[in-house]
Amino acid sequence: MSPIIKDAAQSHWVYKMPEGWQPFLQLSRLDRPIGYWLLALPGWIGLAFAGLVGGLVQSDLKWAALILIGAIAMRGAGCTYNDIVDQDIDAKVERTALRPLPSGRISNKQAWIWLFAQCFIGLIVLLCLPPLAQVISLLSIPLVAAYPFMKRITWWPQLWLGMTFNWAVLVAYAAKTQMVSAPLFCLYGGLIFWTVGYDTIYACQDIEDDAFAGIKSTARRFGRHIKSGVSLCYGLCLSLIFTAIFLHIIHSGTYHGQTVSQIPLQAAIDAALVLLLFAAHLIWQIIRLEPDEPKSALHLFKSNFWAGLILTLWLLPPMFTSFF
Repeated sequence: MSPIIKDAAQSHWVYKMPEGWQPFLQLSRLDRPIGYWLLALPGWIGLAFAGLVGGLVQSDLKWAALILIGAIAMRGAGCTYNDIVDQDIDAKVERTALRPLPSGRISNKQAWIWLFAQCFIGLIVLLCLPPLAQVISLLSIPLVAAYPFMKRITWWPQLWLGMTFNWAVLVAYAAKTQMVSAPLFCLYGGLIFWTVGYDTIYACQDIEDDAFAGIKSTARRFGRHIKSGVSLCYGLCLSLIFTAIFLHIIHSGTYHGQTVSQIPLQAAIDAALVLLLFAAHLIWQIIRLEPDEPKSALHLFKSNFWAGLILTLWLLPPMFTSFF
């Protein structure tokens, strides 16, 4: 059996697969599904955000499914590429030393073949999207290609990750509406700071090893002020998403297909209600955060699946009536 990566569950189905498959599945991080969920959820949030004024239609289920498939494939491809670039650094970090490339269980050639196989699945998904969404998807390639190098040149690689990981919100909105908008980019900005916050929490696991290997991160940059740094990021996240929802309703004059009376006040109330539980979850993370406890940091990081799902579902419920 392949060695179990430090932050993966021992009972995961990946470790029940044939031994020869396991290094490739590990290379794609399929034993740690939180990554592809955090890639897919911004796309679902984008669909729900568009539906705030346009309602939900059956084709949105197709876009949601394609976003999830694309997220799994392209997160796998991105992680494979990241491991090819970072294998020397990974060998110096306890949490990553057992990954398939630094541990020598697969070769670079095999990793490149696996990378292109996953990209082929991503290409199939791309071809199923409308033209504008296809163009926006392709514009993410430079972000993905540059990400592994950010930790070498900036203390803010989490900001670059946020730009990359939340690109699906632009793709999904464009797939549903055939356009982009100013409120959409405001929402994108808010999700970027969400990612900076939760990935700073994740990086708390590796502060000492990262310092030894010369890897930069916001966790190291914030130093003793990690809680304050995460609080600032989550505050910016909530402010920008609130502004996005508010502007979206104001611009359209409708909310879930109904005309909004007293628009500015009602739009502010609606935006605040949508964010209430999401904000509560982020505040809970900040309260529970102990930067010196790696297991706690990993747990809080993974809990962002629920934070993203809460935001998605709180945008969705009134829209289900449009199915009937």
